[in-house]
Amino acid sequence: MTSDATALLQTKNGGRFGRALRKEFLFEEGYVNLNHGSFGTYPRAIRDVFRTFQDAHEARPDDFIRYQYPKHNDEARQALSKYLDVPTRELVFVPNATTGINTVLRSLIFAPNEYILYGASIYDACEKAVAYVTETTPARAARIEYAFPVEDEWLVSAFAAKMDEIERGGGKVRVAVFDTVVSIPGVRLPFERIVQVCRDRGVLSLVDGAHGIGHVPLNLRALDADFFVSNCHKWLHVPRGCAIFHVPLRNQPLIRSTLPTSHGFVPSPSAQLPAPKNPPPTANASKSDFELNFEFVGTIDASSYLCVSAALAWRESIGGEDTIIRYNQTLAKHGAKRMAEILGTEVMDNETQTLTRCCMANVALPLDAKRMHEIGARAGLEEGEIGNAIRTWMVRTWIDDYKTFMQSMFYDGRWWVRMSGQVYLEIEDFEWAAGVVKEICARAEKGDWAVKAKARL
Repeated sequence: MTSDATALLQTKNGGRFGRALRKEFLFEEGYVNLNHGSFGTYPRAIRDVFRTFQDAHEARPDDFIRYQYPKHNDEARQALSKYLDVPTRELVFVPNATTGINTVLRSLIFAPNEYILYGASIYDACEKAVAYVTETTPARAARIEYAFPVEDEWLVSAFAAKMDEIERGGGKVRVAVFDTVVSIPGVRLPFERIVQVCRDRGVLSLVDGAHGIGHVPLNLRALDADFFVSNCHKWLHVPRGCAIFHVPLRNQPLIRSTLPTSHGFVPSPSAQLPAPKNPPPTANASKSDFELNFEFVGTIDASSYLCVSAALAWRESIGGEDTIIRYNQTLAKHGAKRMAEILGTEVMDNETQTLTRCCMANVALPLDAKRMHEIGARAGLEEGEIGNAIRTWMVRTWIDDYKTFMQSMFYDGRWWVRMSGQVYLEIEDFEWAAGVVKEICARAEKGDWAVKAKARL
């Protein structure tokens, strides 16, 4: 192991990160979880807290849901307000980041020739949300085209230039959507600087921090984005699905409805709706309409929201936020570099090495595109189908044959795997993963994937 990663192995309580900590988690024997980034996971200690809250729901359903749950929800929001350095009244929970992005886009009232601006690396579901809004409202969409690696300076300038271009054409960017850390490929964006560009030009900033809290250092007071949503279940060791949604007080009047619209919505006076038949409890009259709106949206198992305090305490017990994030980022960077050495390929990064300042890294696979296209053509596949056909075969084969999963992608003409650094992994796991990649690439060279693809035709 490299000296940087080795120095970080020791935990606060005298234990160790890496494989020594794996027993704290719930993995099946022999399963190596290399894809923490997609769905996250949590330790046994948090599982026990989660089940305690689930049991409390069932022991006295009405008492807990109507009266006890709001108190626990407040405690969780208060814990996150300290972590993120923003007032509790500006934080509410939603099930996931996609819900938060949709909530903002569907709440804004767009005038003709107002734009939603986003980059080519937007999460697929969020781009579909933009498409839906542009179909159903006067909003228009503008997409900035690029492929990684690009430099931070270029990307920040591209957002500014596109805003200026739209304004010169008589339009106005109402809101810009961008990530903290991109999902595919897993790279960090200069989101802080893009927020500033938005502020300077009077554009609302909507930050998709799906990979945010527990992944990169965050101070939302200093960031001062207009809207920020982040999954707690990815990198904060909270059960799924749980995301924190930050809306500063100045913007809360823009978010009148949850998604779906529910009990907390305050209709305009012209609606003339009758009084609620079964109003929710109002035990804390000091809460704002915004807080009450999101406190109870509908009947779901929201026990995951209530595990935030326990997750933060557990993370503190093994070293604390700075130590965990530093270990995960160091492991991802050095582990990916080691994989690339073994495979004879490269890690995706720019010249200033800012893309890898996160807990994920992308390693190129040693597959010859020309050879793969020849195999695909013999199997009767169209040229445009081959990249994703290989990717589809890989993602199933990792699980079925190797008891692991690596997020695989065909990106900008090459095949890559996205690796996650996490406290239960160490460099040796990345070296093992490189051996698995070499084996599956050898199978791809023999055409195993084409046989499966041909069978589906």
